[in-house]
Amino acid sequence: MTTSQDELLPATRRALLHRIAVAQSEGRAPSLVAAVVRGGRAVWHGSRTSVDGHAPDQDVQYRIGSITKTFTAVLVLRLRDEGLLALGDPLEKHLPGTGAGEATIAELLAHTSGLAAESPAPWWERTPGSLRPELSDVLGEQPFLHPSGRRFHYSNPGYTLLGALVEKLRGAPWEDVLRREVLEPLGLDRTSTRPQAPHAGGWAVHPWADVMLPEPTEDLGRMASAGQLWSTTADLAKFAAFLIKGDDLVLSAESLEEMRTPAAPQEAADVASGYAYCLGLEIRHQDGRTLIGHSGSLPGFLACLTVSVEDDLAAVVLANCTSGPLLFSVAADLVRVVAEAEPRIPEPWRPMPEVDPAVLELAGQWYWGTHAFALRLSADGLVSLEPLSDKGRRSRFRPHGDGTWTGLEGYYAGELLKAVRRSDGTVDHLDLGSFVFTRQPYDEGAAVPGGVDPDGWRGIGPA
Repeated sequence: MTTSQDELLPATRRALLHRIAVAQSEGRAPSLVAAVVRGGRAVWHGSRTSVDGHAPDQDVQYRIGSITKTFTAVLVLRLRDEGLLALGDPLEKHLPGTGAGEATIAELLAHTSGLAAESPAPWWERTPGSLRPELSDVLGEQPFLHPSGRRFHYSNPGYTLLGALVEKLRGAPWEDVLRREVLEPLGLDRTSTRPQAPHAGGWAVHPWADVMLPEPTEDLGRMASAGQLWSTTADLAKFAAFLIKGDDLVLSAESLEEMRTPAAPQEAADVASGYAYCLGLEIRHQDGRTLIGHSGSLPGFLACLTVSVEDDLAAVVLANCTSGPLLFSVAADLVRVVAEAEPRIPEPWRPMPEVDPAVLELAGQWYWGTHAFALRLSADGLVSLEPLSDKGRRSRFRPHGDGTWTGLEGYYAGELLKAVRRSDGTVDHLDLGSFVFTRQPYDEGAAVPGGVDPDGWRGIGPA
């Protein structure tokens, strides 16, 4: 893929190059490559030092480690969207006999299954996958460390089980399903389970000397669905664009929004750091910005992909060292540099193509008790209900076409909003999950539960 750098200003491009140069130099990485995505396509690519004697570019493969988990999660959500499973199903329903079947599919996706973080010894990242040919070898005799659903505990074996689930329901190897259902539709022809030239070699950099040691490159075998993939900045740029907008050939925008929603209880340290885990994606908050994606590492390699949906920006950073630069910080800074130097130009405002008079009638001010709210209609067909003060519950609602709407976020997510009309067709009130919203505070002409005092509003009276 040829990327255009002309769309970013020269000063922005230099700031991006400076950031990765500092990261490579201070992090002592043999090589580091990066890309920035805006508007659905890569608009900048940068690299520092060399790989196997030539400058790394957007076509050189690096191992991406646990970013593989996001690909596996997409495959599982596809199965859900096809009706082949429900996220609340226990694994045992679809993949019996694992010894971990009590965990639900959602818990496995969100790392809340209670499974151990790693497989039993020997260290799986530096030994052949042939040592763990069966799921029982990956899970061990006591796979659970915590009660299911109670806490976030990152688990590589959990995503191994999800890969096995994909294989069982598709009747084909995880690798083949991934290629057919994700890689080929998205045009990721340089993403593979095994390295394809040109690719970087993995290195360990001595912590106290400027010398290097080659790292072994092991095939993970059964654990491939947790971290096997190799990819390039060009391919991951396409994947990042998909994570922002969706692609109906692979996964809808609605399902991706669900993937981007926190699904795991947060530990105290995670709350303090602004970290949360979703369904195969991580959320971090930095510089007032919500960043969604995944990091990855295996001996010899570091990787990070992060997107800011609000800014329609993404960054990919890859390096071939076991430890060194903090790639999330680098990726977050790349997003910040572009967002601040060249903020997103909003789409022009356009009026609604058509409007239902019965819906337009509902626009305006409403009261929940004495709290003032505004109901607004937007050109995307949604309605929003938001407090007129800065504080209070707010949500957007998706229409069903029958005069009802379902809440999309916050307290009202999944709750039904409807207009309750009198026998003559006029609106009496809005009902939102049994809460009554009226045109005036405790409107005496509306059916307010508990009734309205017939003497109405009053002052304190004479002294």
